[in-house]
Amino acid sequence: MIKAGVIGGAGYTAGELLRLLVNHPEVEISFVHSTSNAGNPISSIHTSLFGECDLMFSAEYDLHAVDVLFICSAHGDSGKFLAENEIPEGLRIVDLAQDFRDESAGFVYGLPELNRERTRGAKRVANPGCFATAIQLALLPLVAKGLLSEEVHITAITGSTGAGVKPSATTHFSWRASNISAYKSFEHQHLIEIGRNIRLLQPSFDRELNFVPLRGDFTRGILASVYTDCPLTQEEAVALYNDYYADAAFTFVSERNIDLKQVVNSNKALVHVEKHGSKLHIVTVIDNLLKGASGQAVQNMNLMFGLDERCGLRLKGSAF
Repeated sequence: MIKAGVIGGAGYTAGELLRLLVNHPEVEISFVHSTSNAGNPISSIHTSLFGECDLMFSAEYDLHAVDVLFICSAHGDSGKFLAENEIPEGLRIVDLAQDFRDESAGFVYGLPELNRERTRGAKRVANPGCFATAIQLALLPLVAKGLLSEEVHITAITGSTGAGVKPSATTHFSWRASNISAYKSFEHQHLIEIGRNIRLLQPSFDRELNFVPLRGDFTRGILASVYTDCPLTQEEAVALYNDYYADAAFTFVSERNIDLKQVVNSNKALVHVEKHGSKLHIVTVIDNLLKGASGQAVQNMNLMFGLDERCGLRLKGSAF
């Protein structure tokens, strides 16, 4: 059994991660660290685990007692954690924050559809951002063939869980319900990792990525609508995307239009492509807490330990 530890165990991503690990056939959870909840049952915070998990939050952790460590702390805290602790030589780390998505400190950028082979056997993996996952899945087949030559226009909408568990003026129910708004237009932090990876694959790309994120009035999921000029025909574009994702464990190209309910509560990503005049329109959908966070973290762990990517992740979407 793979012994796992979790740092920062009280948030949404940690809750989903624990739900997956509790039911993973190859994993045993050794500790879940949370300073603010130390001594309390995990199910007192993650109430969906009541009856499934009798572990307690701990103020202490032993890095030598685990094989893999998931860091679910706030952005900026992962680097501090590594600097303040002696990391055992054989410990594998999956960081769910943005601290090492630039592949510093020996981390591999953990988007399996981009870096599957590099992730296999890696000791440190930086989990991608949720918007970054959805948007890169829309663009990777074009970039891999050097076909991204014009500006890219992106509009993507996310559920309220994307803002984290801590309440704020734009996440509480009375504001979010029956409401929608744009935020961080053209300057969202995930543009950094998206741009970096696109230019690594296609160094000649020198156009703008125009990204307008939207807050949706639902709890979970991301739908990204992406379009750009493209010389391919409809048939050529569909063939390109089907070929690129032929071996992907969780990403599938749909001939029919797609919607969020097809993927919510699953680690799947769906992609739909349509040609309109000179424009290629790509739509992707993911669950921001699973394929956009904790599910992808488990997928990366599976790769790191030589397991089937799908192990512990065979989840059905909540269509109704």
